[in-house]
Amino acid sequence: MKKIASLFLVSLFAGAITLGSYKLFFEKESYKLFAPEQETPFITTSNLDTSARGAGINEVDFTLAAEKTVNSVVHVKNMTISKGPSSIAEFFYGYERQQTPQVGTGSGVIISPDGYIVTNNHVIANSSQLEVTLNNNKTYEAEVIGTDPDSDIALLKIDAEDGLPYLAFGDSDNAKIGEWVLAVGNPFNLTSTVTAGIVSAKARSLSPRRAQSFIQTDAAVNPGNSGGALVNTNGDLIGINTAITSQTGSYVGYAFAVPSNIAKKVVEDIMEFGNVQKGQLGIRGGDLNPAAATEMGIDDLEGVYISSVEEESGAYDAGLMEGDIIKQIDNIQVSKFSELSGYLSSKRPGDKVEVTLNRDGESLVKYVVLKKRLSIELPGTGFTVKNLSKADKEKFGVSKGVKITNVPESYTRYGLTNKVIIELDGDPINDIDDAKERFSQLSRYGRTSFTMINEDGEKEHMILQ
Repeated sequence: MKKIASLFLVSLFAGAITLGSYKLFFEKESYKLFAPEQETPFITTSNLDTSARGAGINEVDFTLAAEKTVNSVVHVKNMTISKGPSSIAEFFYGYERQQTPQVGTGSGVIISPDGYIVTNNHVIANSSQLEVTLNNNKTYEAEVIGTDPDSDIALLKIDAEDGLPYLAFGDSDNAKIGEWVLAVGNPFNLTSTVTAGIVSAKARSLSPRRAQSFIQTDAAVNPGNSGGALVNTNGDLIGINTAITSQTGSYVGYAFAVPSNIAKKVVEDIMEFGNVQKGQLGIRGGDLNPAAATEMGIDDLEGVYISSVEEESGAYDAGLMEGDIIKQIDNIQVSKFSELSGYLSSKRPGDKVEVTLNRDGESLVKYVVLKKRLSIELPGTGFTVKNLSKADKEKFGVSKGVKITNVPESYTRYGLTNKVIIELDGDPINDIDDAKERFSQLSRYGRTSFTMINEDGEKEHMILQ
């Protein structure tokens, strides 16, 4: 018992000595610093997947859309006969030379089982013969049903023995930026080529002088893809591949497609009316930017600023005014002019649209009935002309003709604005559609004259050569 007690005391003293040594020689003073209390920044963390369909590209299945599309996309071969002089000497002395055929290629999309095909106008322009090759290598001669150079859309027809695979038009307004898409076509004569990318932007305009509204994508598109299909992962046609922007002529990451809603409307118009019926709002305007907004004393930077309203237009009848800012049309938000023009491109004369606008800080809603276009730019001249209003007909004493409203700067010294063109080469001009067709047939090397009436009722003649 005494041994146990002694052992316990020895252990107790040893532990005390060990603890005291640690405290004395090894333990350092510890301090905890507290910073002054600050406001905690609001930071949140998302635990959601990177996309609705999964965590990345491997979660998206392109095979169904590709299989559905490749059989509906065709190879279009355009054979043309080169005309006109090939040198300055031939131009002046009229040397004759053998005319050799030239071949251009592109793509097209079958949109009905009976052989209607949509493609780009520039793919089939000036053709003397069109040849269409299907994915199964069968070849047919194609007929041009109609074209619309403004939208760069053309409609072809082939006569096949059996029903053909085709693509249904999707709703391009529902396409989302960042959505996966496939481009299918025949680049560099490589038939049935499929590339993938995303919708990079919508309502993209490439020209400040033309009303354009392309879908932009980073799917690889090259020469030969023109007229081919842009489809979503369901295989729905949401665009017709049309253009690339590149310094080399080949793909560098930017490709553009005509939205399916515009292409569908053009095709339906051609089939029903033989030409494209364009519904016009009847305004002139443009995008808002910081410089323009500051100059006009406007705080708003999104929307379409109305700089003028055409007389007797739908906008004029509905009470739209200069200085209004269009913010929305139907259910489409409008932040720039290409969004407005793109939506209107899918409408016809007689359609009614709901326009939400800002007028002096107040939000207003106007209902506008679209009308036929009232003004155009005459091919080969750059003149902007409009149909005559009732007031114009009374003022100038004419019942037919077109009124010049704007001319290029090189023509301003001639005082042509506000004069009425009534004849071209001695034949009467009825309206802007007649004038556009007649002026588009003029030769760039020829000589032509047109007759005008000024505000004093006097006739004037001008020669273009």
